[in-house]
Amino acid sequence: MRKGEGLYQRGGKHGTWWLDCRINGTRHVVRLGKGISRSAAGELASVKRAAFLKGELGIRKRKDVTFDEGRKKFEAWADANKKPGTARAYKECLRRLAESFSGKRLSQISAFHVEAHKQLRIKANARVRANRELATLKRLFNLCLEWKLFEGTNPVTAVKLTKEPRQRLRFLEPEEEARLLAQCAEPLRSLVLMGTNCGLRLKSEALTLRWVDIDLPRKRLTVSAAYAKAGSSRTVPMNSTVVTTLSQLPRRSEFVFTKPNGKPYHAVRGFREACQRVGLKGVTVHTTRHTFATRLVENGVDLRTVQELGGWATLSLIQRYAHVAPTRKAEAVEGLVKHFTTLFTTPEKQAMGNTA
Repeated sequence: MRKGEGLYQRGGKHGTWWLDCRINGTRHVVRLGKGISRSAAGELASVKRAAFLKGELGIRKRKDVTFDEGRKKFEAWADANKKPGTARAYKECLRRLAESFSGKRLSQISAFHVEAHKQLRIKANARVRANRELATLKRLFNLCLEWKLFEGTNPVTAVKLTKEPRQRLRFLEPEEEARLLAQCAEPLRSLVLMGTNCGLRLKSEALTLRWVDIDLPRKRLTVSAAYAKAGSSRTVPMNSTVVTTLSQLPRRSEFVFTKPNGKPYHAVRGFREACQRVGLKGVTVHTTRHTFATRLVENGVDLRTVQELGGWATLSLIQRYAHVAPTRKAEAVEGLVKHFTTLFTTPEKQAMGNTA
């Protein structure tokens, strides 16, 4: 007999009967009586079990919602508190998690089950997505604990995230940018320039930019805190390219970038098709932002300033964006030759060289 699953007697034929049961996931061992028959012990056990379930013996029923109930609460919370894009990302992760955990109570989901889901996603070549799904599941458990919908421990804390492959950050060379711009009609062309010259996030910042946010005489624009990823507004100076570009755009709506009828413009598909036409591989709308950071660093701008201009939350984030191009590295190493030559050239040799 497994622990927590039965009725048994100790002390021989006239010994004591015990009930060993699990209620709401907790094991309970109860003394029923001595010198009674098995049938009497069974009847007492039934009464005790019923009393346990009703809470009459001081055992409070543990709160333990199902994954599906927690999912609905989570999605409602995300819709009310997160940006639409973040809420959509959460919902996609929850949809995948439901394939493994739908129908289960949260108390039934162990670290073993979470690890099994992770391994399943890795086999499906979704290593990065597996981490996002585990982070979402961890958040779901924490919220249910916070909302008193679940009493227990968060099993995701015992599972290690999978190591994600490091990918090279793609940025546009000047020749590539020229080819891309040649294939972009307005307002897509201007959006690309806003990315490479101002570092705006295309979907959340550039497409939500309003004319009241732009100060052409002072050559600056303001990214509203409502749309900035870091949650705080920032002011970005505009160079002459951006000022000229914005000055030529028609004002059809309160938003800067719209369709000819004034309705919101969605640029992702058009951007992808333009890249395909000119044969640019590995380029996404975020590549323009990588390009902005890379060019600033190549021109000697310090990382703190790059962080402030682009609105990165931490300096550690900008370090992965502001990589130095191979040509810049070669120039830096070649510069050591001049230092070496100057260091080991005597004044006499320098004078001889000047008179030669």
